[in-house]
Amino acid sequence: MHLYLGEKRIMNAKLLGFFSGFPTRHFTDSIADVLKKELNIRDSLVFISAQPDNYAQNDEDSKGMHEMFAERNMPFAKYCVIDNRTKAVDAVSLIREASCIFLMGGNATMQFKLIYDKGIGDEIRRSGAVILGVSAGSMNMGKHTVDIYESPTPYEGLGFADLTIKAHYPFIDDTLLQSLKQASMELPICLMEDESAIFIKKDSIMQIGKIHRMVKGEVSSFTQEQLKQVRYCKGLTTLKVEEVDKLEVV
Repeated sequence: MHLYLGEKRIMNAKLLGFFSGFPTRHFTDSIADVLKKELNIRDSLVFISAQPDNYAQNDEDSKGMHEMFAERNMPFAKYCVIDNRTKAVDAVSLIREASCIFLMGGNATMQFKLIYDKGIGDEIRRSGAVILGVSAGSMNMGKHTVDIYESPTPYEGLGFADLTIKAHYPFIDDTLLQSLKQASMELPICLMEDESAIFIKKDSIMQIGKIHRMVKGEVSSFTQEQLKQVRYCKGLTTLKVEEVDKLEVV
């Protein structure tokens, strides 16, 4: 991942968290420990759907995902989900009031369209909340999103970090793997195994679990040195070369 030479700006989010998935529907101990440290204020948890028209599923999934926090002694005073039932003006208010914003898994392109339709993209970027994403949600948090099934051409994501993420590695689907190899000819792709995480704060980056990197069709381990090159994008924070060298990798 290349270095970007530019001026330093401010990262608003208290914490950024990129997840692949939790097949057991439970946070691992190490991921829960990070969240518990940062989520000392838990007034409002706002989920952003990646299945905007599947209301019953959204209600069930948001309840189940809140229970993942609650079982780790991190319940929120209230939680809700933004989907196509939510009016744009209400979506903006919910994002502004959120203690934690959680981009759900599902269909990445549908989630991004929802964010665009509700006019909350800039609100999310400006938020000082803890911002988390899982699967499709973490993909949309990156600089570019590669959703092979829905959008073969990478599109510009929310730009929280210089990452192009694909969740749930390794893949059973060989067609998916071949498509990603083709995409990696132009963009390095971060392949996250389930129960892995990347956490970014203003002065530190942390990797948990197994994460890989695909460049020009070749897969290798995601190293700490490469992790240090993950920069903040789009008006959040851009690190100068000397600042990257000082960045703490936990």
